[in-house]
Parts: sequence; C-alpha cells; structure tokens
Amino acid sequence: MIRRYGSTPIAGHKYVQRPGAYAILPRGGKVLVTYQGAPHDEFQLPGGGIDPGEGPIEALHREVLEETGYRIAAPRKVGVFRRFTYMPEYKIHAEKVCHIYLARPILPLGPPSEPGHLAVWLDPVVALAELANDGDADFLAGVF
Repeated sequence: MIRRYGSTPIAGHKYVQRPGAYAILPRGGKVLVTYQGAPHDEFQLPGGGIDPGEGPIEALHREVLEETGYRIAAPRKVGVFRRFTYMPEYKIHAEKVCHIYLARPILPLGPPSEPGHLAVWLDPVVALAELANDGDADFLAGVF
C-alpha cells in the first residue's frame, strides 16, 4: 500500500493518475529545491511528471535539469507516496504517484529552463518548513 499525504479525494471528481519522479538533492549541508511561481508560488522537490514512453530515471534527470539547471548523478529510490490535488496548469484533478529519489547535484548548466522556476539552496530545517506538501517534507526528513 502506498502512503497518502494531503487532501482526501473529493467524491464525484475524476482523478487522472500522474506518475512523477522527484529528487532530494543534498550538498554541503544544504538541499537544492525549486521555487515554482504562479500559479503555485511554493517550494518543491525538483521533479515532475513521467511522460508516456519515458522511464522514471530518465524523467528525473530531465525534470531536475528543467527546474534547477543541474545535472545529477547516482539517483537511488527512497520511496513512493501519492497525493490528490488540482493541477491548475493542466486544469485537471490528479492522483500524483510521487517516486522519490536521493541523488547528487553535480553540474550546474545554467538557470532553470522551466518557466517560473528558480533553483534555491536551503538549509534542510528551512526546507522542511517551506516545502509545500507533506510528502516531500516527510521524505526529506527521512534523509536528514
């Protein structure tokens, strides 16, 4: 059974399953997160949806690069959780199945290419308080 975080599904809503891959990226006593502007305005673990025909590791590398500008190495899966949410950018209710990986940020190639994203290095204690969803925070706490 996959642990659920966040809101209970709303009766009568159709939820689209959205698998995704997300990274915990520690280095030098800090953790690399992404700040996503409108419509979310929140701190998140870098990552996102796994596209059709794409594997989770491939998606993880692509999403982290898009959202932080960093290449990563040695991803290792630490767990999975799910949450039910509304995704305004897609206008859908989604059951997000979030595969969480621990990886090393190794090479910044430039700023994030994903519009509205900003790569931010935070102290892990600050990151725990700032992450927008409890699943991200719980897995980060488990690593630190």
